[in-house]
Amino acid sequence: MKYAAGIDVGGTNTRVALISETYEVIDRKQFSTNGENPEETLKKIRDIIHEFECPIEGIGISCPGPLDLIHGEVLTPPNLPGWHHFKLTQHLEELTGVKVYLENDANLACLAEAVTGAGKGKEYVQFLTISTGVGAGFCTGGKIYRGARGFAQEVANSILWKDGPSQGDLKKGSIESIASGTAIVTRARAEGIEAEHAGEVYEKAAAGNLKAQEIMEDAYEYLSSFLGILYGVLDPDLFVLGGSVALKIPGFIQEIEKRVRAKVYDALQDNVHIVPAVLGEDCGLIGAACLVFSSQEL
Repeated sequence: MKYAAGIDVGGTNTRVALISETYEVIDRKQFSTNGENPEETLKKIRDIIHEFECPIEGIGISCPGPLDLIHGEVLTPPNLPGWHHFKLTQHLEELTGVKVYLENDANLACLAEAVTGAGKGKEYVQFLTISTGVGAGFCTGGKIYRGARGFAQEVANSILWKDGPSQGDLKKGSIESIASGTAIVTRARAEGIEAEHAGEVYEKAAAGNLKAQEIMEDAYEYLSSFLGILYGVLDPDLFVLGGSVALKIPGFIQEIEKRVRAKVYDALQDNVHIVPAVLGEDCGLIGAACLVFSSQEL
């Protein structure tokens, strides 16, 4: 049996797991990510890996983008300010003596769902996570499609609404500025609606709050338009939706699928299949292990 270390670096926590080639999570540890000092985080990763009982074939690491996948460098993830332009794979390989494979977190979630999750057995799998932000991945034949420079599926800044809302470094009217959980809550608070997460905005909309209804309608409408565009461009077998907004708001995926069907060509409506992600919070870890094992097959 072969094993890999799967690592999921988040803005809040980092998780490290020992995963078998059958994608069983054998052991896992979690600790707080140091967003200002990547070296401290990598040393903790090294120490955990050295405690694993089984030798590993490699290390797969999931990290928020944008990333330079060709050079193994973290570019400018907003929640990891001290990691900007940090050569992650080089430093972790030096610390562990093991080959490291870096990938965008949404790409790895897509890979996990394509290989062993909701998209298992499908040739073309499109993944979209709707949570704090909006991230995406596309897999063909169980392999990540990265594009010419590794930036394929960096969809957060896709502009759909002229002079629409914006947040952070994103442009006005970007999909993340409309449909992410952060965007939904930010717009709600600007309208005087008290909410800690998007689910609360949904609840207030369901209770009759007109402003909350407008915000949720924008999220449904622009997100379904975006998925309709992706269907026209990529023609996936399956569209997998993950993230807290998609998975925790009642009826969210069904509403999106209904609207997408109404927006594609009539002849293509039966091709629209949108399903929930099934691997939960382990998708990044499992995807990281998939990356190790699939890279060894090349």
